[in-house]
Amino acid sequence: MKKLRSTERQRPNLFATLTALAVIGSCGATTAWAQNYPVTPQQRATAQQTAQAGVPLSELSPKAPDEYTVKPGDTLWAISRLYLLRPWRWPELWGMNINEIANPHRIYPGQVLYLDKSGGRARLTTRRGGVSGDGGTIKLSPRTRFDSLAGMALPTLNPSLIEPFLSEPIVVDANTLESAPRIVAGNDSRVLLSRGDRAYARGNPESPLVEVPGPVQHFRIFRNATPLKDPGTGEILGYEAQYLGKAQLQRGESTTIETVDDKDIITVVPASIDIVASREEMRAGDRLLPEPPRQLLSYAPRAPSTQVDGRIISVYGNAVQFAAQNQVVAINKGTRDGIDSGHVLAILKNGETILDRTGARKETIKLPNERIGLLMVFRTFEKVSYALVLEINDTPKAGDYLVNP
Repeated sequence: MKKLRSTERQRPNLFATLTALAVIGSCGATTAWAQNYPVTPQQRATAQQTAQAGVPLSELSPKAPDEYTVKPGDTLWAISRLYLLRPWRWPELWGMNINEIANPHRIYPGQVLYLDKSGGRARLTTRRGGVSGDGGTIKLSPRTRFDSLAGMALPTLNPSLIEPFLSEPIVVDANTLESAPRIVAGNDSRVLLSRGDRAYARGNPESPLVEVPGPVQHFRIFRNATPLKDPGTGEILGYEAQYLGKAQLQRGESTTIETVDDKDIITVVPASIDIVASREEMRAGDRLLPEPPRQLLSYAPRAPSTQVDGRIISVYGNAVQFAAQNQVVAINKGTRDGIDSGHVLAILKNGETILDRTGARKETIKLPNERIGLLMVFRTFEKVSYALVLEINDTPKAGDYLVNP
């Protein structure tokens, strides 16, 4: 527990705060927070363009409160949704101090937010009465509180919804899994493997699975690369590999030489691996890919700067056809299309094609595409991205359209 005492403090910079908050580690998000967060050039540019501007009062939600106390479990998206009709415009709502972006603050449960509506523009601050021009010191009554700061900073989204997808599913090309090391057997003739089991694996003849200098090597285990096909063009955009678990390399591949009938016979000795985590049981033939390094990703909700015309490819999960709120979908746009983590897209229900029997003659017509929700991209590949369904008023499915919000 850390003891905090506050008598005077500088006015917090909420834009920098919330930009910094939108950082989630690829592994262990609640413990991977660092003191200095990356601020992307785009976020800095947004701050410079909209510093102190606020948003028009017409952009406020009718239920926007004049005062709000941040609660445990709140997220940046939820608070922005509380105040704005279009929550991806959150950078314009928060009072900004560009000079402090290099050293961003955080926002925590217990902080009070105040809505300033002066000058026909709306801004959020942590100072009652709005943003003054001096950027000076706020004097508070002395108080002491005891609290743990670990993992309290407000995230953009509920981390539990997307953490698994930062490490589990992976989109690969046609040859990646085929050329990856493979499990060839389990210890004691085990057919199905789970956490705690010893297994044996081999690489290709030209790239055997061997130990390298440095830390112990860790691998993710995958199976069944499912093709992700563009609903519009039919192009195969990549293959979604099924995540099974993790393994640790204990001993690399080697060879032994045995003499039989005066002949030297070279025999391959596969690598030894230990299964250290399992989501599903593994078996011979499953593939190993290196565990990627931990990374910090920025999830600042925003509309794409260019026009987007995309489609939902699939809903993540076995034999799942329809998406619910807080469910993950794959979309047919990736880094080659300018899609980035944090981009918010509107979901348009693909209008049905029906036969109109009401006229003098039967005629085929297509119902209009209707807007039914929003999603936010949180992980990108070259041609495909994963996105979280944020809100819906109907049921999205594969084939539905995606456009700028």
